Amino acid sequence: MARDPELSYVLADTGQMERLLACIEFSKALVGIYDMEGLLTAILEQINGLIPARNWSLLLIDPQTRELYFAVVVGVDPESVKGIRLKPGEGIAGAVAQEGRPVYVRDVYRDKRFSQRVDDITGFETRSIMALPLIIRGEVIGVFEVINVENEDFFREKFIPLLTILADYVAIAVDNVRNFQKLQARAYIDDITGFYNTRYLLCKLDRHIPEVMKRGAHYSMAFLDLDNFKDIVDAHGHLLGSQVLAEVARVINSVLGNDDSLVRYGGDEFIILLPSRSQAEALDLVRRLRRTINAAAFLQEEGVSLHLTASYGIATLPEDAQDRETLLAIADRAMFTSKGRGKDCIMVGKDLTPASV
Repeated sequence: MARDPELSYVLADTGQMERLLACIEFSKALVGIYDMEGLLTAILEQINGLIPARNWSLLLIDPQTRELYFAVVVGVDPESVKGIRLKPGEGIAGAVAQEGRPVYVRDVYRDKRFSQRVDDITGFETRSIMALPLIIRGEVIGVFEVINVENEDFFREKFIPLLTILADYVAIAVDNVRNFQKLQARAYIDDITGFYNTRYLLCKLDRHIPEVMKRGAHYSMAFLDLDNFKDIVDAHGHLLGSQVLAEVARVINSVLGNDDSLVRYGGDEFIILLPSRSQAEALDLVRRLRRTINAAAFLQEEGVSLHLTASYGIATLPEDAQDRETLLAIADRAMFTSKGRGKDCIMVGKDLTPASV
């Protein structure tokens, strides 16, 4: 079997052999990481030990916008590049991402592809760039850049073969993490509504409640149950009943803020997580939500134009509870009390205070 001449050169050099073995060990470590933050931390730590470069960065492509963003950066303040997005084809990194081929630019000011925008924002001065694409299954998912190498010829000769290998392993690791995150996300999604399910609810509360209690902040929850939903299913069938649930979920979501989360709790019950909202703020939102649901018409495309109401219960940390189970129980009891008071109303807190609507 013919041996790659570049690899033969690497193996002939003892120092290169050591670096290659370190690179292989690094690749093994990447395979076992399944969260992006942990992966990027490992990349930062390991690459710093593998290559003699003061300035380098790892840019990843946002799957939705196809823009490049800085996932790891060395040599400048990470906060300075946090919001920077490179459009497809912008700058040398953007060109490498589009073309899928590595480039070395000795003098960026002589290259028309170079963009000054990042330097203007960070105050850094780029003179030269070595950029390698991260490719998985024929698709570029990011770019690895080494900036301003002091001994360029030595670096290219000794380290580019290693960086090529490392870039392949990084691409595989990033792809693995993203695939794992997609599978994990599906496990948190309700099949009928497309919003979150109870698995997400419990995970979120277990993570957030200790933080909220430690900070002494507020965390509100709204429990709602559609009124007379069984009559809807009896009249229109389970298929259209499920469609009503999906439409209701979209209406609820239209009222929520960016930090709020909608969970289908089961049947025709929904829970809304309202982090950082006081009880008064949660009540204000639920009042708006009640008006929005009452004004909406459902199953219009089927020619039904159905109108609904719901019963609501609100509970808040730390006023009503200090743990997940109590918070859920109080919100649930408040909602059922709303049902008992004639439906289409709102009850608040452990004292079951009726709210004017």
